[in-house]
Amino acid sequence: MENTPSFDVIVVGGGAAGLSGALALGRARRSVLVVDAGDPRNAPASHVHNYLGREGTPPAELYAIGREEVAAYGVEVRRARATTAVRTDVGFELTLDDGSRVAARRLLVTTGLTDVLPDVAGLAERFGRDVLHCPYCHGWEARDRAVGIIASNPFAVHGAQLWGQWTADVTLFLNGRPPLSEEDAERLAARGVTVVEGPVAAVVVEDDRLTGVRLESGEVVARDVLVAAPQFVANSDLLASLGLEPVAQEMFGEVFGYAVPAVDPSGRTAVAGVWVAGNVTDLRAQVISAAAGGLNAAAMINMDLIEEETATAVEAYRRKSA
Repeated sequence: MENTPSFDVIVVGGGAAGLSGALALGRARRSVLVVDAGDPRNAPASHVHNYLGREGTPPAELYAIGREEVAAYGVEVRRARATTAVRTDVGFELTLDDGSRVAARRLLVTTGLTDVLPDVAGLAERFGRDVLHCPYCHGWEARDRAVGIIASNPFAVHGAQLWGQWTADVTLFLNGRPPLSEEDAERLAARGVTVVEGPVAAVVVEDDRLTGVRLESGEVVARDVLVAAPQFVANSDLLASLGLEPVAQEMFGEVFGYAVPAVDPSGRTAVAGVWVAGNVTDLRAQVISAAAGGLNAAAMINMDLIEEETATAVEAYRRKSA
């Protein structure tokens, strides 16, 4: 490690969680490197919502502002992908995809997640535009429009009721899932939700605008917006190299994704010296809560370093006083 640049903390991931953590650490006068692959989860989205003070900001603009802010406190940001990490005597050494290596005493991993969408032709290409998944992120923009929900898990009935808060024109496509229970059918009927049976074949697009859903029967149902619940899968390859694997996350007995667990609210993991924040550990975190998670983790990392430095100082003090 003689020729390996070393930092107090390496932050892997330059989204809201990573930059927020880097900002706090930079302000704490720590030497910090942010390794950013440059492919944030919300890149396809046009704007960030529910972020107080930054409502409606394009994601790329938000992160550019963040990079400028952390740089003002001496934080280095490097465009690269961290591929593996190994423990050393003093911390960790990371290998980057350009073949270089960097080292740090602590790691904050904020690599986010991948949205695994239902296998419907054309769906992925429209994701983040007129194929959506979160009403709190995009419901206002879809208000009073014709919304279709493609059932991909048992939460679709709940989703159909939820989206009814923003529009009265909601259609639930069962997409080959089992028929609704009498209770669920009644609830949806009472809320004015139309239910369409049969598998969905493709998304219909005209002039770069979603116009409907084509069923395997050939029938086309006109829709302006589609809602598709992905399975959320943490981007955890780097953490796996340290022995940290994602585990299934359940809601009401159903698996909705896989995340790397933290052992306490600060984001500390089971591997000493490694913290996680954002969607890699909290699948439901929005941008503002991911940023908060990065800040919380950074504060605990700084405290952990202080404890280590104090222990070293005490040992030196005792030797000097002996």
